[in-house]
Amino acid sequence: MSSIIAIVGRPNVGKSTLFNRLVKRREAIVDSVSGVTRDRHYGKSEWNGKEFSVIDTGGYVVGSDDIFEEEIRKQAQLAIDESDIIVFVVDVEEGITPMDEAVAKILRQVDKPLFIVVNKVDNAMRTADAVEFYNLGLGDYFTISSINGSGTGELLDAIVEEIPEIEEEENEEELPRFAVVGRPNAGKSSFINALIGEDRNIVTDIAGTTRDSIDTKYNRFGFEFNLVDTAGIRKKSKVKEDLEFYSVMRAVRAIEHCDVAILVVDATRGFEGQDEKIFWLAEKNRKGIVILINKWDLVEKETNTMRDFEAKVKQTIAPFTDVPIVFISVLTKQRIFKAIETAVEVFENRKRKIQTSKLNETMLDIVQNYPPPATKGKFIKIKYCMQLPTHTPQFAFFANLPQYIKDPYKRFVENKLREHYDFSGVPISIYFRQK
Repeated sequence: MSSIIAIVGRPNVGKSTLFNRLVKRREAIVDSVSGVTRDRHYGKSEWNGKEFSVIDTGGYVVGSDDIFEEEIRKQAQLAIDESDIIVFVVDVEEGITPMDEAVAKILRQVDKPLFIVVNKVDNAMRTADAVEFYNLGLGDYFTISSINGSGTGELLDAIVEEIPEIEEEENEEELPRFAVVGRPNAGKSSFINALIGEDRNIVTDIAGTTRDSIDTKYNRFGFEFNLVDTAGIRKKSKVKEDLEFYSVMRAVRAIEHCDVAILVVDATRGFEGQDEKIFWLAEKNRKGIVILINKWDLVEKETNTMRDFEAKVKQTIAPFTDVPIVFISVLTKQRIFKAIETAVEVFENRKRKIQTSKLNETMLDIVQNYPPPATKGKFIKIKYCMQLPTHTPQFAFFANLPQYIKDPYKRFVENKLREHYDFSGVPISIYFRQK
């Protein structure tokens, strides 16, 4: 379980640049025009052995100062509600603006770790200018230049100190947690209502009816687990950007805390970008994943409609294609129990432990017949393998020259593992180490 860090601040202070640096990828578009970030970006990051999720809360609607004030208040409030740690970015070039003061006013009432980050500090003169930000009344600040990375190391050191250590001993009695995630209005609440046989969660045609993550204990047909409805979206059908952001925040938190993510997709809309983002978020968190294609009764079918739809989804989520896809209709209750059976199977797969002797017996034959390609005239020999004692399936292969083994060979080994052992719906980590 890792912490959620929200990057807040007014437009064009460099939030997206800092986000890209933290997740080590250019995911968010960066431009000198304010208000470029309209979509909410979220990614995983790791520093000093601690993992955390990062959310870039950009994307204010360009308009009058009044609209800005309102948007900034909502954005900051959303981030504050859902995150564990807040990073408030300000711009040394422009100094303190009325918008910065508006955000600071909200942040003063928050009882969460807060880091003030003065961006665009790339010389000694600007370091002196940054002193002005003490006037915000939020205490000490960090000076960084997110474009060239100076100062970000010290900032990350301080942030990870606030992230609690993961407790290795897990409570065995705790029930498995299945998080039902997906886009607004895909049928998440209806799915849970159909399973438990009562209208526990409010369902309307308006996207974003569910506001909070709701836990439901399920105990039927020999299955027992907690179902979490994670919509958690403000009931404001007109404010699309807010809706998306709120759903993402709640989905992130639910995924962090679950064992299996049940991703509900609206068949009438197809497997869209937002679905894909939630899928990869669950994969990065090494959670079990089941994809449910809901509203299948509304799709016009021909002979191969289901096969083609499944092939399209698998093409989108490649290379991690060993994921169960179940076509359901919550309205007609078609295959909803099959969906739960599949989720339970994935949960069991995630816990699967393989004896070292059996693993070596199976895998050493394969790697000896198909060794990694020789590099620079050096032949790589894999002598031994074992499953690591972790909560999710992770394997170590010991070789004489592990540094020369490339990603395609890792994928080959993963595919062979999946062929011989059932890890359907579960991300696998493979490490090559010096023997």
